[in-house]
Amino acid sequence: MLPDRETLDLSDFEEGVLVGVLAGEGHFGGDGRQPHVTLRMHTDNEALFRWIEKAVPGSKLYGPYTHGGRSYFQWMCRGRPLAELLMPLLERRMRPETSGRAYERFLEMRQRYKV
Repeated sequence: MLPDRETLDLSDFEEGVLVGVLAGEGHFGGDGRQPHVTLRMHTDNEALFRWIEKAVPGSKLYGPYTHGGRSYFQWMCRGRPLAELLMPLLERRMRPETSGRAYERFLEMRQRYKV
């Protein structure tokens, strides 16, 4: 359930951590019908994943999965949580000079899915 607010309740530091992790390890794309932001990392990062899941209400954490000898979690944000909570943060904080290719993928996602 989404809170009755339009922004995430994060400190500047927490916003930086979230955007940094997503810029470094996340994927900005979609399934052909709707946009999504995903993050897949080793199960060693479970505490970070649990924090992200709480930081972005309505996002979902899946796993742990084991595939090809690798154990990982996958976090996903789509729908209202993406549009109303995460997109405004990404629009404020993503920068081409600090995010490189992730920034390009973010812009492609926005354009393709009109978000």
